[in-house]
Amino acid sequence: DGLTGSAWGDWANYTASPLRAFENELGVQAPVGFWDPAGFTADGSVEDFKRRRQTELKHGRISMLATMGYITPEITGKLPGYLSPSAGLKFADVPNGLAAISKVPAAGWGQILAYMAFCEVSQDQSPGTPAAAGDFGFK
Repeated sequence: DGLTGSAWGDWANYTASPLRAFENELGVQAPVGFWDPAGFTADGSVEDFKRRRQTELKHGRISMLATMGYITPEITGKLPGYLSPSAGLKFADVPNGLAAISKVPAAGWGQILAYMAFCEVSQDQSPGTPAAAGDFGFK
């Protein structure tokens, strides 16, 4: 019906629907069933669905790590010493949250982006690999 991803009437009558391919996926629950309000799976492509699920897992885990990075310095304290000795910037001088964006030197952001790129390309994420199933080896 476009809202819940289910057909009007008796769902058993719509066996040819491409949406039936995802009715047994993890997270599908009654009474809604498989819910895709944006219609990303309207074509029934299992390959596209698995790629989107992999991306969802990756982004969720990155968000969890980002949250830990946000709250950990406030709970445990900041590292002693300098973040950038050449700029005279101490870890204690860097505020928490979005205010830190303007305080971290450009070379620091370059290092962060380089590490992100390394993490992205260092593992084979093609179909059938552990990374494709969401296991990126980070425990």
